[in-house]
Amino acid sequence: MIDIRCQYLGLPLRSPIVASPSPMTATVESLLSVQQAGAGAVVLPSLFEEDVNDESMSLSRSLDAGTESFAEATSYLPPAPLGLVGPDRHVRLVSAAKETLSIPVIASLNGTTDGGWLRYAATLADAGADALELNLYSVEANPGRTAAEVEDANLRVVEHVRWRVDVPLAVKLSPYLSATANFARRLVDVGVDGLVLFNRFYQPDLDLETLDVVPRLELSTSADLRLPLQWIALLRPQLPTASLALTSGVHSGGDVAKALLAGADVVMMASALLQRGAGQLQLAESQLVTWMAASEYRSVTQLRGSVSSAGAKDPRAYERAQYLRMLGSYRGRGPALAPALTPVAGLD
Repeated sequence: MIDIRCQYLGLPLRSPIVASPSPMTATVESLLSVQQAGAGAVVLPSLFEEDVNDESMSLSRSLDAGTESFAEATSYLPPAPLGLVGPDRHVRLVSAAKETLSIPVIASLNGTTDGGWLRYAATLADAGADALELNLYSVEANPGRTAAEVEDANLRVVEHVRWRVDVPLAVKLSPYLSATANFARRLVDVGVDGLVLFNRFYQPDLDLETLDVVPRLELSTSADLRLPLQWIALLRPQLPTASLALTSGVHSGGDVAKALLAGADVVMMASALLQRGAGQLQLAESQLVTWMAASEYRSVTQLRGSVSSAGAKDPRAYERAQYLRMLGSYRGRGPALAPALTPVAGLD
């Protein structure tokens, strides 16, 4: 019997496959389908502070419109939005998910101000979330702000949230940190329970006909697994007590197995669920179990981290991209590249 039970952020999970934030975790109905497919836990869509503020301001403008007109002219007043606005819809989803699901429910937060981070973290925790994921998603385009300043500011926010809430706390990192291992260590030192690697930044595109900046949502592929896989393997032996979650590029049981071998406690799946439905999670679990049985692994605990940088035959392969070796291995339709890539004396 293959045992795929595991722990994440101190929470017991039936499976290492977690449904990460997406429309598949945005309603109770879809959450139920994900749970029935075997998810170990779910992460709800992020509460983005600027969206919450925009919704609140929009409601305020609607309610204030026409207030200087004659009271009798009630038909002049626009209808006020009746749906949940501000943090209410996120709070309602957390509460409903907790009432309906039997697996852990993790809330996600992306703030823009110190007060917002603290206020909404407490709000989501008080709503009943089993854990909280701080989504450090920002594009630092100010040339006057150094990397150290950015990291120090993020660290202060995380530390203050840690003081404010009692639930387990994870931090979702950007792949563009200048010193990922150092920042990860500092987060664990201030009391973070786990790290999620990595955020995917959705870059805009240009429309050549309208000359507008337009969003382009491109879902991940299994090729996107490699970057977080590398850093999970590097960090696992350095942060033995922290939970590590790999997100981005998880589409199959093979992807799950690679992540666990590298040292992840759990993997997070979104794009595959959006493309093929909740059943893809069940299929990935079946593929994982089949591979584990064929490879003589009896449990996820036995499997996890066995090919991290501490357990790999060549630990340097994780630290160095093996640039020459990989290019030399390419076999395309053109002339062979290997002869032109013979290492030069003095180069590794």
